[in-house]
Amino acid sequence: MLTKYIYFENFSKKKNTKKIRENLRKLLDENNSVIGSLKASYKDNISKKLFGKLKKYRNIQLIGMGGSILGSKAIYNFLKHKIKKNFQFFDNLISTIPNSDNKKKLNLVVSKSGNTVETIINSNVLIKKTNTNIFLTGNRNSYLINLAKKLRSDVIFHNDFIGGRYSVLSEVGMLPAELMGFDKKKFRRFNSLIKNKNFLNSLVANVSNTIALSNQKKFNSIILNYDERSLDLFHWYQQLIAESLGKHKKGILPIISLLPRDNHSVMQLYLDGFRNNFFTFFYVKDEIKNKRYDTNFTSRKSKFIKKSLSEIREAKFFATKKVFKKKKIPFRSFYIKKRNEESLGELFTFFILETILLGMAMKVNPYNQPSVELIKKETKNYFK
Repeated sequence: MLTKYIYFENFSKKKNTKKIRENLRKLLDENNSVIGSLKASYKDNISKKLFGKLKKYRNIQLIGMGGSILGSKAIYNFLKHKIKKNFQFFDNLISTIPNSDNKKKLNLVVSKSGNTVETIINSNVLIKKTNTNIFLTGNRNSYLINLAKKLRSDVIFHNDFIGGRYSVLSEVGMLPAELMGFDKKKFRRFNSLIKNKNFLNSLVANVSNTIALSNQKKFNSIILNYDERSLDLFHWYQQLIAESLGKHKKGILPIISLLPRDNHSVMQLYLDGFRNNFFTFFYVKDEIKNKRYDTNFTSRKSKFIKKSLSEIREAKFFATKKVFKKKKIPFRSFYIKKRNEESLGELFTFFILETILLGMAMKVNPYNQPSVELIKKETKNYFK
């Protein structure tokens, strides 16, 4: 058990957790901006007056790249069944220009630097004179600031010490979440989680085991995801792990696999192929009752008669875990008992703390991305 919303099964082998526990204590004691953004006491730079003006919009476009948008997209898709507004996400260079319509739209443009090339290009394509535009950035001297002045648009500044991939529980993720109709307090679970011994013990043991697996040259972290609505959560997680730890010829490569679909493509390799992988099983128990199979087309002797799609997916989840155990393949498992803001906030917090602790143990800086900055520089040089 991790929390009342999440059942967590750790890697089976127990490792020495003393050093990781010391690092966690140190992390929680220091004045860390990222940790600060997880707390209930974090102060957003969003005025009530401005939010009151924004929440009336029914059609919202989010424009950003990487950590500036992936967290919001994860929230939207994980909790889509509760959202009554229309959201569109533009997180790659636009290849075709969307058809224009007369709907009143709110554009939320997010870039920590304010100079992200893809975000600038997409903004110039998508922004119309009839739109309301909000710019969210950490840089007071940038292209987006100049564009905001030209359009006479509001700017929201967030703490520029919080990197994009860690910013989901700051204004970057919580403003979109509130526009979706959610209460940001429900996502910020840090204060209660650090008092939860099960959560802390599971976190520390998990990091210790991951480091041990990495030391055994197991660098591929394969996510066996049984929930399509969590795909964007793992795109966010993929950036978090890869960009934070991939330095000095070290790192962990997160690979996302959608189950049970991938039972029929790559599962054979996972089970009997090379042994430099470790796995994360992920399942969300849906409260929405799925339609059961039509017995007119299924043999009455079939074990699948009167079983819902959720029940069949859950059976696949447990059956595959059983096979992994038999083959002694290392894995951990998340079983989400309730799909809500609290469980998603707990996952965000767990994965952020896990990533920072892994960085500390691997002796890499988990907060920077120096080689990505080189590509940005060379892209600008290309046009000189």
